[in-house]
Amino acid sequence: MPNQCAMEIAKATGQAQEPCWCVNAYFTPELLAKLPEEAKGQACICAGCAAKAAQPAQAPRSNDSMI
Repeated sequence: MPNQCAMEIAKATGQAQEPCWCVNAYFTPELLAKLPEEAKGQACICAGCAAKAAQPAQAPRSNDSMI
């Protein structure tokens, strides 16, 4: 699935784009830490990865609480 980053589309086409979704996205420090050094400031992170990383971790469900 293409990332569809408006900034990359603008660079490729020379045509101005609406602000990209990534401008207002939250990228967790943990997600950014996973990027290799050579990719930092260079590579895009897709919307799906950003959203998944921003979700709080869910505690495993236990059957002990069931009656």
